[in-house]
Amino acid sequence: QVRLVESGGGLVQAGGSLRLSCTASGSISSTNVMGWYRQAPGKQRELVATITSGGTTSYTDSVKGRFTISRDNAKNTVYLQMNSLKYGDTAVYYCTIRPTATITIYWGQGTQVTVSS
Repeated sequence: QVRLVESGGGLVQAGGSLRLSCTASGSISSTNVMGWYRQAPGKQRELVATITSGGTTSYTDSVKGRFTISRDNAKNTVYLQMNSLKYGDTAVYYCTIRPTATITIYWGQGTQVTVSS
């Protein structure tokens, strides 16, 4: 069973920073894509950032230049460094992992990020 455990969410003032982390355990393919989604109240879930096991990254336009996704393959851990946080970043953030050979996505429990102005 694949399990994703997240940490790092919390309350931060606008302009501040948070670092989210997520560690995967279980039967995990070494070739995969890990990422972060978020869902704000009343809004559709959106993909924030992804990173392949080879280190290729992608970001949604609204976070480019502010957020950085990274991973430690040896630890099966993905990080999301969030700088210059805005109120619009307030959401529940979900960690995901997808083996590249499948369309199955495994989800973490979600962690709340609240940005105050």
